[in-house]
Amino acid sequence: MFGGRHFKISNAFRAALGWGRVLLAAGAFAASSAAAQADAGFDRFIADFWPTAQAGGVTAQTYRHVFNGMEPDNDTVRLMNRQSEFVKPIWEYLDTAVSETRVNRGRELLVEYADVLRTIEARYGVDREAVLAIWGMETNYGSFMGRHNVIQALATLAYAAPRRQEFWRQELVKALLIVQGGHVRFEDMEGSWAGAMGHTQFMPTSWKAYSADYNGDGRRDIWTSIPDALASTALYLQKHGWQTGRTWGYEIKVPANFDFTIADDDTEMTLEQWTRLGVRRANGAAFPRPSDKAILVMPAGAAGPKFLMLRNFYVIKRYNNATAYALAVGHLADRIIGGGPLAGDWSREYLPLKRSEVAELQSYLNQKGFHVGTVDGRIGPATRRGIRAYQQSRGLVPDGYASVVLLAKIKLDS
Repeated sequence: MFGGRHFKISNAFRAALGWGRVLLAAGAFAASSAAAQADAGFDRFIADFWPTAQAGGVTAQTYRHVFNGMEPDNDTVRLMNRQSEFVKPIWEYLDTAVSETRVNRGRELLVEYADVLRTIEARYGVDREAVLAIWGMETNYGSFMGRHNVIQALATLAYAAPRRQEFWRQELVKALLIVQGGHVRFEDMEGSWAGAMGHTQFMPTSWKAYSADYNGDGRRDIWTSIPDALASTALYLQKHGWQTGRTWGYEIKVPANFDFTIADDDTEMTLEQWTRLGVRRANGAAFPRPSDKAILVMPAGAAGPKFLMLRNFYVIKRYNNATAYALAVGHLADRIIGGGPLAGDWSREYLPLKRSEVAELQSYLNQKGFHVGTVDGRIGPATRRGIRAYQQSRGLVPDGYASVVLLAKIKLDS
């Protein structure tokens, strides 16, 4: 038993570190031949990876301690190979991400950690509610930080993942150095199946670059020290350009004759310029800084809520490059400090497309001369341009949004 798990001893690994020959009793493991071969391959990977780890600064003592008898993480393999066809609509995502329970807990923690958050805000210039919101989004305020040993998960990915091998190997070396530096015990290094760690889910390389020691004890402990974890998140946001005292964005309304071709996730104008085009805040208030620059974003197309996104929204996306995630963080931050629900209604019949349906839509667009390039099931700039061109040709609102309604329409046209 090691760290609460049963392990198989690896002859190849022992030999690689000069431990000498170890004899294993025949029949010691009741496993299928396929599983045995997979384990043997993992053992060879661990043995072969030692020179890379050593070159990165990992000692033999650390390597032996961590990898003694380790097996692949089968759950990581399962999740790595899962190709999810279902795309959760953004309104379902927000219902969970910004639930009343999470909002209320965030408000309690805003009071409970008031002194810590005040210090962090002064030290890093990042608004406390944003830090709290990321904590809430990543691990539900520390209630679930993952059940995987990070090094075991990363070793499994470095060994078995079909893509990004160099990335996983780099993360594995950094994770080993974190343990070696005494910041966390190997046995306590828990996180996600993909290696994200601690209260606010840092990858090892991000931990190295941005983690913070809040109390000056020499450790940057994002696993058991909430102040260290929150300070690390604030430092990350600061380093990526957070603008102190400024919001992430505004929910807006647009006039009936609005030109939706400029809602392309790229066109940036000042709030004053957007105002001249008839854009107004959903709550009727004036924009506080008309010179701030913003991009118009419609996460569910023209039928759903619309937003002018400012720089801080894109800083949040550096933490997780998903529009739904960044919107949830911003909205949760607002709710924590007393803001209300979104004003606009999601038009829930405009369901997003599954990947196979996106590929079907791309095929139809190409057939009709609205060229989107390779049919790959992914919505990129070329596909959005093709959708807009098709919508304009049929007198539809050219919002570039791929929905089941649009797919049904193009099928009827065929």
